[in-house]
This record gives sequence, C-alpha cells and structure tokens, in this order.
Amino acid sequence: MYSKTKIILGKTLSFKQNPMVDGLEGSYSFLDTGAVFIKNGVIEKVIDTQGLNLPADAEIIDRKENLILAGFVDAHLHFPQTAIINSWGRRLIDWLNEYTFPEEGKFHDIEYALEIASRYFDICLSHGVTTSVSYGTIHPESVDAFFTEAKARGLRALTGKTCMDRNAPSYLRDSAQASYDQSKTLIEKWHGVNRLGYVITPRFSPTSTPEQLNALGSLWKEYPDCLMQTHIGEQPEEVNWVKELFPTSKDYLDTYEESGLLGPRSVFGHGIYLTDREKSRIKEVNASIIHCPTSNTFIGSGLFDMKGLSRAGQKIGLATDIGGGSSFSMLKVMATAYEIAQLRGHALHPADLLWLSTRGSAEAVHLDKKIGNLAPGMEADILVLDLYSTTAISQRAKQSKNIWELVFPTIMMGDDRAIKDVFIKGEKWLPKVK
Repeated sequence: MYSKTKIILGKTLSFKQNPMVDGLEGSYSFLDTGAVFIKNGVIEKVIDTQGLNLPADAEIIDRKENLILAGFVDAHLHFPQTAIINSWGRRLIDWLNEYTFPEEGKFHDIEYALEIASRYFDICLSHGVTTSVSYGTIHPESVDAFFTEAKARGLRALTGKTCMDRNAPSYLRDSAQASYDQSKTLIEKWHGVNRLGYVITPRFSPTSTPEQLNALGSLWKEYPDCLMQTHIGEQPEEVNWVKELFPTSKDYLDTYEESGLLGPRSVFGHGIYLTDREKSRIKEVNASIIHCPTSNTFIGSGLFDMKGLSRAGQKIGLATDIGGGSSFSMLKVMATAYEIAQLRGHALHPADLLWLSTRGSAEAVHLDKKIGNLAPGMEADILVLDLYSTTAISQRAKQSKNIWELVFPTIMMGDDRAIKDVFIKGEKWLPKVK
C-alpha cells in the first residue's frame, strides 16, 4: 500500500558514536537546516535541505526553529508506582514497605492495572519518552495491562512480571515455580508481539530465594533473546543485607551469576556501590548498568560514578526509575545526572546527556538497531524540542553560540512545555482531550 513520504524540517541531531568514550569531535551530526524523511514508519534519510527542493507530493511538517532528535528511552522504571511518585520516602527499604508494596498489591485488579498503565503512557509521552522498560508487579495482570496499553498506542515497550518469594508482604509473594510458570506464559503471550518485548524480572536478590533465582535462570536459558532486569548496589544497607542473605556468594553480582542471571542481555539498575570484581564481570560479559539519578537523590542512595564507569567502557543507560525517581521527565533526569557528576568533579557535556537518554539507553537494552537515533532504517520514534519554551530558557538560549549552548538550558530547566511534538513510527502523538 502506498504511503506518502513525510518530511519533518528543523535542526536535526543524531549520534555516530558515544561522546563519553570516543570524544565529542566526530561523535554527532548536527544540521541547522535539516530534514527527516519518513516512509511507512521508518526513517529513510536525514539530510541538509539548504538549497534543495523538497518533493512536491510529500507531507511537510515545518519545525525549523526546533530541535529534532530520537525519542527518549527510559531504561528502568516501575509503572505500577505511577500513583505514588513523590511519596515521602526516607530510605529504600522504608519506602518500599510503606508505599510501594501496598500500591503494587492493587495490581491483581486488571481494571486498576489498565487505568494506571494508561495514565503512565499518557504522562510519559507528554515528556517525550517513546520507549519504556518497566517492572510489573507479581501479578500477570500488571504485564497484560502494560502491554495492552502500549500495543494500542503502537509503542515499543518492555516489561516483565516482578518475581518475589520472600522478604515481602504475603500478598506480594509468589513461589519459585509460580514465577517460572507465569513468566513463561507471559513470554509466550507477549514477547515479540508488534513492538513489545518481555523482560525476565527478579526484583532483587533480597526478595528472591536462591530457588527462585535458579528457576528464572533456567527460564532465561529457554528464552535467551529476552532481557533480564534487576537491581544491584543501590544503597549500602541493601548491599549489607545481600551479604547476610547470601553468605557464600562472592558479592551481590554473584548472587545473580550463580543462578545463570548474568549475561550480555542483563540490565542492572543503579550500580552505585559496585566492587571492583563486579565492575570487571559486568564489563566482561557486556551487561548494562542503568543510572537513575533522580531516584538516587530522592531516596538518598548516593552518587553514581559516571566518569569512571563510562571511561572503563561500561554500557550505561539512563532512567527515571518511577516512582523512586521524582519526575517522569527525562530532561529532569539529565539535569540531575549533570549535577551528580558535578558533585564527583566531572562536568557532563550536553552531548553526553542526550546520548545517554537516546542511543545510549537504546544500546543498554539492545534496541539500538531499531530506535534511539535519527538514522536511515530506524523506526521513526521522534521528538521535537522547543528550545525557547519558557522565558527563563529563552533568554539564555538567545545568547547561545552553538547547538550545545542552545540545548543545555532546556536540559537543565525544561519540562513538558519543551516537548513540541512526539512521533511514534512517524505518526504524531496527540494527548487525550480532557
């Protein structure tokens, strides 16, 4: 079936390589008078239009004053915590027991799960997040709701049933066998359907017995193209708890590796408190670490070592970690990542931050061949940023001398007002009319 070519005009930004590892020069392509050609939901080409005549039969979308880039990729979040975001949290374990677990207990109700999933996607899209990698709850209904809503919107989205068989309220515990059986059923039902992907999801070692971790490791061997996501090294108390629960393991990472849950498709949230051995093994197997800056500051977890880990060649993504994270906005996440790096004596460049929130996160979850960049053959999940969205941002942007000075005020002060347009496979997303 013939589909008319769609052309979005504006300032375009794409990445050729990782600026944190390979240096800024040559890492990106910026066109002040660029155009993104889209056909059948896929990017055909990104070109400079200066002096060129555009096809007369194309649909032209003029965003010449705006910045066009790939949609944001949120590589670690908990959509069931949407309604409890910014609950007064103290420390991680207190916050889980007081707010998270009671809220997650509601997700046996498919209607409630669908309501929260719909609300989550409406909010995240309003902030330019076009791909979400989420945890569910122990309830299969949570996964069904998330995927149902994502499929209806045509989104690329990933999640999995969160598995816990100890150290959680009785209403949120399954068993080793139930976690295996229910996860397998959900994989068969959803994995690879449209743009959806299943993620094998033990919450973290303290809430899983070795038997459950072993069962999920066996499941992963059966479905090796799934991702495996979990948490590691978020807070010192958590690390010490793991030592008590797994006295014979070498360290936190070893509790996963012993069960077959370490490999190139492992995705570890946080990674603030990693031993040298853990860093070495994560790098050796080419697993990913996901930085969750707003969560780390909100719950008081600590300061992620972006400079050290990135320069060591670790694969790193960026995430909101809703609802431990205090904002649905990846702009806010980037701003907090910048401030955390500053506290560690390292100034992240705007290119580093945009890389992390787009192609870097896509690489971390093994989707960089499909999303995360403006390049031929990529799915046309595209974000248009208004770089003059507020008075405070505009007055600084008007003094800019290059693209990085122009975009940095939006990174640091921007919110959903900066999201001019969002395109999902080339189709403009429109918020619901209230």
